[in-house]
Amino acid sequence: MIRRTLTAFALILASFAAQADGPFGIDHRLNFDNSGIWSRSNQKNLEMGSAALVVGGALWEGNDTRLGKTFWKSTESMLMGDALAQAGKLVFRRQRPIDGNDPSAWFKSSSNKSFPSGEVTHITAIVTPFIAEYGQDHPAIWALAALPLYDGMARMKSQAHWQSDVLAGMALGVGTGLYAGHDKNNWLVQALPGGMSIGYKKSF
Repeated sequence: MIRRTLTAFALILASFAAQADGPFGIDHRLNFDNSGIWSRSNQKNLEMGSAALVVGGALWEGNDTRLGKTFWKSTESMLMGDALAQAGKLVFRRQRPIDGNDPSAWFKSSSNKSFPSGEVTHITAIVTPFIAEYGQDHPAIWALAALPLYDGMARMKSQAHWQSDVLAGMALGVGTGLYAGHDKNNWLVQALPGGMSIGYKKSF
């Protein structure tokens, strides 16, 4: 999982290698593009829509079916990924490309929140449990990996993140997704009142 997703994104990064800079040797500010599929509204729609889908699916399906369990794992992964990404931003305080063309600008103002990419972490954390659960039985589910790739490119085109920010977000999202994929780690289901995880569809 980690190898496939990061390898695909690494191929995209290779096209910028000649101009790369920064401590990781891969960072380069892209030309600003906020049009078409790369628009900020589409990025926000993906972030909000994916969150609503997994939370709604978890509450509707419950924790008694394979699909329901996966929805809950995805929700837990999303919450963990979001929290860890925000913590990383507070610690590293990296300047965004749009605020200055210096990928080495770390530990600056608290308003700098480039590393890691929170939105890429968010969508990667959501899709990883589904790929991990169904990827072997239904290879087509791997198409979900296109969402983090799209979001990563969109965030770079918005000059909101460097390439290494996006890679770190993907790695973090995969990590929380795989962690949440183990039943013994389903802390959210265990913490909620029983009725919350039963599934609203059983009421109808």
